[in-house]
Amino acid sequence: MDDDDDDEYAFTQRLEAEEDEIEDDEMRDNAALIAALIVVGAWEARNNRSDQRHDHRIYLVRSQLLPKPRINTPWTRLYDSRNDRAYITTMGFSVEAFDLILRSGFSESWNSIPIPRDDVGRNSEPRPERRSLDAAGALGLVLHFLSSTMHEVSLQQIFALIPTTVSRYNNFSLSILLKTLRGLPEAAITWPAEEVKFQYLTELVVARHSLLRGAFGSIDGLNLLVQTSDDIEIENATYNGWLKEHFVSSVIVFSSQGAIISCNINAPGSWHDSRVAQPIYLKLLRSTPDDYFLVADTAFPRGTDRIHGKIKAPMKAGQLLPADAAERDARMRYDRQLLSYRQTAEWGMRAIQGSFGRLRVPLPIEDAAARGDLLEICMRLHNVRTRLVGINQIRSVYEPIWRDGDQAEIWDGFEDMLFSEQRSRDRVSAYHVVPVLQ
Repeated sequence: MDDDDDDEYAFTQRLEAEEDEIEDDEMRDNAALIAALIVVGAWEARNNRSDQRHDHRIYLVRSQLLPKPRINTPWTRLYDSRNDRAYITTMGFSVEAFDLILRSGFSESWNSIPIPRDDVGRNSEPRPERRSLDAAGALGLVLHFLSSTMHEVSLQQIFALIPTTVSRYNNFSLSILLKTLRGLPEAAITWPAEEVKFQYLTELVVARHSLLRGAFGSIDGLNLLVQTSDDIEIENATYNGWLKEHFVSSVIVFSSQGAIISCNINAPGSWHDSRVAQPIYLKLLRSTPDDYFLVADTAFPRGTDRIHGKIKAPMKAGQLLPADAAERDARMRYDRQLLSYRQTAEWGMRAIQGSFGRLRVPLPIEDAAARGDLLEICMRLHNVRTRLVGINQIRSVYEPIWRDGDQAEIWDGFEDMLFSEQRSRDRVSAYHVVPVLQ
């Protein structure tokens, strides 16, 4: 190989090296560009997801709420008004009843028990002065929750609380409210202990239904919708084939004074009323004097022969009547009075579901114990209201407020309304007009 060939070869080698270097630089630039595009794309995707969450979220952040939960919120305005109608509309109780619950242990528990949190020990010292709500606010929060069908976002607006605080305060308040009610005489659910009490209750019935001597109360079943479960056993247990829906079942006994004197609650919806009512049948057998009885609907099971005559109901359609005209007339008069008094159970059920809006939307399915506690709270609160003001005042004062305007349609027909309709026409959220900060 001569010198010219060597020079040409060297030149070719340098040219190829330069081309390789240029290609490497282009590959590095392309890699950097791709990496940048990935980073920017991820950032854009994250922003888009965030925007979509903001568009669809049903909660508010602190900057969109009133700044101080204890000052000048819709709740504090309501509480400071001390107006019976406002309290009954939003919480189902008069000022007197609200104050009774507050001073009967709720306030003390709120101020002396630490609210459970993952980052706070059970034996930690409570600091109620640092909480967003005082005891009255906590009771107001839980009563708003129980009395309404509203979404949690409405509670946020009314009480100026972020979602986690609403949830934590509400759960804690439910627990101490149940504890308070279990110690409150007005909330007691007790079967008459002495014959003199049975006698008093039946005299109340006889005052309006002279043929029903011995009747001391009424009994009926209550089915409440629950969410469906992914667990096939729970799903089957709560499915009621007759009603084609998922329920929990309860059987409730109302005395002639309107208070609940016995109930078996939170049973699987697939159970027949006769099974749910077993504890009540035992009370009729063992703790009820002879000649005293409950009045039920025609379809309600009246138990075995062991308690024959302890539950009476109007005649069924097509039932044979006595041939003798006088006997037939007497039987018809007695039947009409049974039919009339039986409606007290319907009124009691409607008073419970009409005043506690939370029972008109599907109840949570996963936590049976919490659901049972919620139902017990509603039963005991019903008794507080009934015993404090009496059944006549509930009918003449409370019901007109609950039924005011288009609420009458909800009161009379909530079984046939969609949950979205019930929420959109909820009387509690309709009462409050709340600003949302931008």
